[in-house]
Amino acid sequence: MPSATDLYDPLDARVLRDPYPVLAELRRTTPVFWHEGMGSWALTRHADCVRVLRDHALFARDPRRTGGTVPEPSLSVQTLDPPQQSRVRSLFMTALRAQDLGAVEERARRLVVGRLDVLAAGGQFDVVAELAVPLSVAVVADLLGVEPPPYTEFAEVSDAIMRSMDGGLNPALVEPGRIARQRLSDLVDGWFAASSRPGLLDHVRRVAGRDADPLARLYVKNTARVMFQGGYSTMAAAVGNAVAVLLDRPEALEQMRDAALLATGVDELVRFDGPVQGTTRVAVRACRIGGVDVAPGQKVVALFAAANRDPDAFPGADRLVLDRTPNPHLGYGWGPHSCIGTTVAQAGLRALVAALAFYPARLVAVGDGVRRRTATMRAYQTLPARLHR
Repeated sequence: MPSATDLYDPLDARVLRDPYPVLAELRRTTPVFWHEGMGSWALTRHADCVRVLRDHALFARDPRRTGGTVPEPSLSVQTLDPPQQSRVRSLFMTALRAQDLGAVEERARRLVVGRLDVLAAGGQFDVVAELAVPLSVAVVADLLGVEPPPYTEFAEVSDAIMRSMDGGLNPALVEPGRIARQRLSDLVDGWFAASSRPGLLDHVRRVAGRDADPLARLYVKNTARVMFQGGYSTMAAAVGNAVAVLLDRPEALEQMRDAALLATGVDELVRFDGPVQGTTRVAVRACRIGGVDVAPGQKVVALFAAANRDPDAFPGADRLVLDRTPNPHLGYGWGPHSCIGTTVAQAGLRALVAALAFYPARLVAVGDGVRRRTATMRAYQTLPARLHR
């Protein structure tokens, strides 16, 4: 019998194409298994993943709590644990609630329509380069209130950072990721030094500027960088995945002309084939989960891709159900480290789907897309399509 590590190689071409059958088999036979390549326990059930993500006292995100180190540029809302994290997260959530997300969504919809107008005049195009990248950069920049960086240049920086997330599987990816983070940090430093347009960044910059604690200011600046890069890369991946699902199911796009189905449908698209495949925590003390004893200091990976197809949490888990409610998927994480920009990502996806659903030309696939060879983020490298009138 092959081991769980042999069955689930996240970089194997077959798994990159469709990880869900393998994850379903592991969830049925070995719901908690040790993965040699990741050097961690892997969780496949929704309930186990939620438990780990909620219990930050037992499962640390911050490696320093178990004797590890964190480079200074990585000290952000995503690496800190409560209560240290709480003040920074609260600042960004308050700033987010102050933004006019309806206006952000409408500007995003107009951007997509404008792109479609240009693309309709040509032939085949790449959904990733022509829709996912520009939409994602524009939405995140609009939210923060900054000038969008050049699409291609920023995509290269983000790609290096995203690939470095797989550094546990390939250590050669770590240093390019560090360099890319520094380039992005320099960009964010410029935003903080200059007067911002109205937006989330201007809000947090003014509040952070009144804080006498230099470490708190560092956390805020690093979180702004993480929010820009993480928001962009997650949204770009989500857009590619969502469009691929809709290309395969054109009737679903037609149904999402209904505003109610659009609202629930964008969440279902993320559950069905989401961008982030999992996240890691470290056990602070000995514990037991899913019938397995976890030792202090051992890593635990919550596999979102498996949890989001768990039939115990989602009836008809392998079907796309546009009106699924409730929909407690883990596409944006869960608990204190859930994505700050969830509502913005939902707005961007609604803008995209609405623009495609009502556009007079129909989006059709042109051959197969090519998946990125990345484990943590499920995304397309290229996704060919065309508009058919």
